[in-house]
Order: sequence, then structure tokens, then C-alpha cells
Amino acid sequence: MSTVWLDAPGALRVVPSERPEPGAGEAVVRVGYAGICGSDRELFAGTRPAPYARYPVVPGHEWSGTVAAVGPGADPGLVGRTVVGEGFRNCQVCAACRRGDANLCSAPYAETGFTEPGAWSDWLRLPARLLHTLPAGADLRAAAGLEPAACVAAACLTAAVVPGERVAVVGGGMLGLLAVQLLRAAGPAELVVVHPTARRAALAARCGADDLVTVEAANRLAGRFDAVLETAGAAGAAHQAVTLTRRGGRTVLAGLPGGADTPLVPAELVTAKATIHTVFGAPPRAWTHAVDAFAAGILDPGRLVTHELALDDAADALALLSDHRDEVLKVLLRP
Repeated sequence: MSTVWLDAPGALRVVPSERPEPGAGEAVVRVGYAGICGSDRELFAGTRPAPYARYPVVPGHEWSGTVAAVGPGADPGLVGRTVVGEGFRNCQVCAACRRGDANLCSAPYAETGFTEPGAWSDWLRLPARLLHTLPAGADLRAAAGLEPAACVAAACLTAAVVPGERVAVVGGGMLGLLAVQLLRAAGPAELVVVHPTARRAALAARCGADDLVTVEAANRLAGRFDAVLETAGAAGAAHQAVTLTRRGGRTVLAGLPGGADTPLVPAELVTAKATIHTVFGAPPRAWTHAVDAFAAGILDPGRLVTHELALDDAADALALLSDHRDEVLKVLLRP
């Protein structure tokens, strides 16, 4: 059994490990697959903001697995169930938690894989209340993508698309293509992906998009869409999302661009009667939405997996994301 420790930025090591014992209210999960995303690269590079990282740490906030044991006070019926789990270790008592926004908990930040031991290991111990059970026989490889799916489900729920609307998704990466799958189920009249290149057009179509247009070509579609989701997190993406939205429409911003960005002009937002929403993480209702869509066959994160590596090759997996970003969508580690 192995565990990947990140002792400090750039200092990754794989060490032998044993199965932990669950404490009161906890579950121990045998990890099936663990994903890697941009925030894991930030953790490795040391560029993640200080309040949102702690070293040493076991990375891994995207995962799927099977419950091996539970502690006192946890449901014994969980043992043997395939599961995924929320990352935020919320307090459950603050105003945000009580209204269902556990991702906005006012307690000090704590999250699996960033400040608490994560899933780059054979075993993961976490509060059992954070688990979401999957149908019997669920594909754990695909289910490992339910954490990013929950985040984008929060954006889709906020967009509240109804049948017949025109919808655009800015960004054809993992989040954008998961959003396309969820939005297709809402019955839009038109569903378009905006991406820097046309390379992912075929994949976008398989996910349910009617078309993929380049960022440059999308400038001709200004004001066309009832709802626009921005998932790219690139400079200029938020501004383009607002520009694509019709007057009186809805824009949901989910990306986190780094560095300088094109500002949004308040006067333009007011005259367009624009409604701008932002999304941070995933509250429990978004997790439920994503897991239900997965169970119903509407959502399949597995089709976006491009690489699988052994847990011992975590350093190579991080390098893949850094050196071949155009060819890589989702990388999974197999304990």
C-alpha cells in the first residue's frame, strides 16, 4: 500500500502506508481512482494561495472508491458501497452551512487534498457524512470525475436553463464539457462551446454540443445567448461570456483566471440589464445533482479521461498536465 506525500512545493515522495482506522463518525475508503486537476498543479508548484494549502499534505480531492470500514456513529450499511465524497470539511453550524451552502462555511478553510489528507493513496479517511453513494456496479473510473462535475453542476443549477433557450459554454476543457453534458439534458434549442481551437469539436459533439466555435469566431455571436457559462478561467473569458449573453440574459462565471484580466464595465452591465452569477466550489445540492445525473446515465465523466497512471507515477502525471495541456483533459491515478 502506498501514499503520495507533498512535503513542500515540488517535493513529492511515495511512501508505504497501512489502512487507517476510522474514528467516530468516519469512514475509511479503499480508493479506486483519484484525479488530478489544475489546483493540484498549483499545490505542487506552491502557487495556491496560502489559506488554501497546507504542507505536508496528501493531495487528491477528486476520487472514487469503496467503503472498507466505518467508525462508531457512522452508518454500517455504507461498508461495501461504492462512493464519492465532498471535500469541504464544513462546520455544519454557521449560517452558510445551515442554509445549505457548505462550500461557503465560515469556519477556517479545511478541504480534502489541500489541508486534510487526500486520495493520492490506497486509503482515504473522512467524515462519513460527506459521502455520496453510487449505484451498484458503478464505473469507478468515470465516477472519479464527479467532484469537478459537482462544481459545474452548481453553475448549471444557477443558470437555470429551460427548454428552448440558447446556451453557450465558454471553455472546452474538463469543466466545460461536463457542463455540456448536464445542459443538454435541459433541452436547449442551441448549445455552443467556445474554445481557443477547433481540436475538441468532435468530443464536444459527443458530449451534446451542437457546435464548437473558436474564441475569435465567437465574437460574431455577441448578444445571441439566453444563458452563458464561463468555465475557462482564462484572461478575457469572463468578458467574452458577458458579451455573448443577450440583454436581460444570465451569465455564470466559474473560472478563476490568474494575473491581469479584461475588466467588466459596470455601465455596460447596467444598460444590458445583465444578471451575473459567480460559483465557488460545490454545495451539497450540486453534489446530489451530479451524482443523480451520473446514476441516470446523463453524465459520463469517463469519456473525458485521456490518461491513467499508477499512483507511484504521480510526478509523471503532474508533468503531463504541465507539458501537454492541449492533449490532456483528465488524468487519473490508480492506487
